[in-house]
Amino acid sequence: MSIGLKQVFNKDKTFRPKRKFEPGTQRFELHKRAQASLNSGVDLKAAVQLPSGEDLNDWVAVHVVDFFNRINLIYGTICEFCTERTCPVMSGGPKYEYRWQDDLKYKKPTALPAPQYMNLLMDWIEVQINNEDIFPTSVGVSRIKTLEK
Repeated sequence: MSIGLKQVFNKDKTFRPKRKFEPGTQRFELHKRAQASLNSGVDLKAAVQLPSGEDLNDWVAVHVVDFFNRINLIYGTICEFCTERTCPVMSGGPKYEYRWQDDLKYKKPTALPAPQYMNLLMDWIEVQINNEDIFPTSVGVSRIKTLEK
């Protein structure tokens, strides 16, 4: 494995393990269906439509987790090029600057270098996804609470 790939998949730096669905559960079956539709060249609008007879909250939860996993992989491939020196501000072009506030360490919106902002953001999202009150993994429990930041 090249040194670049070792950095991408270093779990202590950028790579976060995928959240997995328990085989045999309804969410596992929904995940398989979502993966199959996304990998088949199907129209994206059709791929994200709620399948007949499925719970909306379970379907949304599966797509949120899949999206998080994909963003983690994408971010892992570019993070070595966006350092605190090369990306001193988290921005969305020249007109938008993102500031971090978590009411713990950052009580007020705070400008941060892009890598620090992204690490805080990905950590925060991971905590939300792993919160059983928001995304329960138990069979038969299908609710997603509103995320409050």
